[in-house]
Amino acid sequence: MVSDLASVQVTVYGHVQGVFFRAFTSRWAAELGLTGYVRNLPWQTAVEVRAEGERDRLEKLINHLEMGPPAARVTEVVTRWSAYTDGYSSFSIEY
Repeated sequence: MVSDLASVQVTVYGHVQGVFFRAFTSRWAAELGLTGYVRNLPWQTAVEVRAEGERDRLEKLINHLEMGPPAARVTEVVTRWSAYTDGYSSFSIEY
């Protein structure tokens, strides 16, 4: 059902760079069957995730992002939902 599909932009703040946050995100996105990307933002305290897929799977990804990998310290998670675009063929780590 098309109405179950969505797109989300998530910005995760805290101690999230240099702690394998991108690999952690990519692994969960692949396991959940989502497409999009994760990247470090220029400042040292944030990671950006853009993901598309079934809304319930996106919500599961966000739950994982709120925890992060063991060495991360997440202080804030900002989400912005939008319409599904089918703009990605897979989930990738951008450098």
